[in-house]
Amino acid sequence: MKASQFFISTLKEAPADAEVVSHQLMMRAGMIKKLGAGIYNYMPMGLRVIRKVEAIVREEMNRAGAVEMSMPVIQPAELWQETGRFAAMGPELLRIKDRHGRDFVVQPTSEEVVTDVMRQDIKSYKQLPKNLYQIQTKFRDERRPRFGLMRGREFIMKDAYSFDRDQTAAKASYQVMAQAYRRIFDRFGLTYRAVAADSGAIGGDLSEEFQVIAATGEDAIVYCPESSYAANMEKAEALAPQTARPDPAQAMTRTPTPGKATCADVAELLGLPLARTVKSLVLATDELNDYDEVVKTQVWLLLLRGDHDMNEVKLGKLPGLNTGFRFATLEEIEAHFGCKPGYLGPVGLKKPLNIVADREVAVMSDWICGANEADFHLTGVNWGRDLPEPDLIADIRNVVAGDASPDGQGLLAIERGIEVGHVFHLGTKYSQAMNATFLDENGKPQFLEMGCYGIGITRLPAAAIEQNHDERGIIWPDAIAPFTVVLCPISPDRFPEVKTAAEKLHDELAAAGVDVILDDRGERPGAMFADWELIGVPHRVTIGDRGLKDGQLEYQHRRDAASSKIDVADAFTFLKGKLTL
Repeated sequence: MKASQFFISTLKEAPADAEVVSHQLMMRAGMIKKLGAGIYNYMPMGLRVIRKVEAIVREEMNRAGAVEMSMPVIQPAELWQETGRFAAMGPELLRIKDRHGRDFVVQPTSEEVVTDVMRQDIKSYKQLPKNLYQIQTKFRDERRPRFGLMRGREFIMKDAYSFDRDQTAAKASYQVMAQAYRRIFDRFGLTYRAVAADSGAIGGDLSEEFQVIAATGEDAIVYCPESSYAANMEKAEALAPQTARPDPAQAMTRTPTPGKATCADVAELLGLPLARTVKSLVLATDELNDYDEVVKTQVWLLLLRGDHDMNEVKLGKLPGLNTGFRFATLEEIEAHFGCKPGYLGPVGLKKPLNIVADREVAVMSDWICGANEADFHLTGVNWGRDLPEPDLIADIRNVVAGDASPDGQGLLAIERGIEVGHVFHLGTKYSQAMNATFLDENGKPQFLEMGCYGIGITRLPAAAIEQNHDERGIIWPDAIAPFTVVLCPISPDRFPEVKTAAEKLHDELAAAGVDVILDDRGERPGAMFADWELIGVPHRVTIGDRGLKDGQLEYQHRRDAASSKIDVADAFTFLKGKLTL
């Protein structure tokens, strides 16, 4: 490929609405161009990256035994109504009508369609297992699309769906996909973690997110440096303290704390560690009748250490809270505590409620909490003496760095990541809703066991940039770079031998299957180098008149601070040795 034939359109400055590094650099490097909010043209340079991502994904999915198909972007609403998602999903599901007034959706995912395909064709257990996948355009009408391809409305995703006869077989299919994903992400050349994820309402432990590590990542990844343990923040367990609760050493005292409505303020006022305080969070659960009218409300008090944060996913699995909860209203709080938020606590309640204490709080003694009176807190509070033991003790907090690892192998650390893939055991959620069955060995109908497996094809290049960039621009791994090698001849119009040497090396590399581009635009060296550093091509060879007279070229990897000399005669062999394709 020659640059004069290609489409190169770089910018010195990023558009004002480009907030994160990947968005800024993809716009500046001419990889994407904005068409509308969250909708982008994939320009030739960016499309080359996307196609390389797709090729790796396709090769490994095929290798794992999955079979490619393609499902429509526009799907009949009837299928989505069968599963209830047409009504249940919010405005992120784009609903449209055709000229006949029939309802359709612009697909964000394809569980309904693929289940419909399989219920028509799968009749017997002998036809199982099956795994179908597609690489297809998706659309989610994000309320606030931002960050370029990181959170756009239109995007490309690889979604795969496995179908099995029972849970044992489904778990085997899941493991095949989990290993295929590790091969895929290894080939991308990115630093990533496969982390245990929460399985939501479906339950079970078969759910992993694949996170590209980046300081700008929006997800917190919990891991143990001493072992292979890794989980997302929602899933990571905070182990119960191993020490017993100390005996009380203080009397409970009503202590003035004027204007100090937060645990941090109270701890500072009293000159005590924040970990000595206990925060009160008030929730409510509503019991509804058949007409969705509230017939009964239960108020709950959650107690966490002042330096810890509540984990809503863990809460949603507790008895009584697993059918949904909300934060209590001001009226409900005042009715139970006789006080406005800021000074709440579990001692001296006006009305009984359910008290859930985090594991850490359950072993605390002489702790500090609100006195249910404005401008006052209680110090020296102890379980059993000053108030009854909690109704429930559970892990309801986010872990923090330094907590013990659940596998017992060390202490936890936390880093940031960007989710680019997810493997998930679905069970029979969709097959039951759509009556997708097969006949087992006894001729009895059974629901298909399903799994789903996604990779954000267009999100992955953005994540790669967030992980690999510097002040000059992008630094692509070889496997997904738009071009692997760029040849930069200096003044080829003035020096025919420079042009000849550049074209000869270009042709040798291209014939060997190397993805090479020759910059024949005649740009000044500074502008030419700046373009390719911005675009992020990993290997650059500079061909100049002075170097050729000495029989040498200059090679520089995108991460190198300076170039190095290589012999012209050895250039082809040298470059082949440098490539990690």
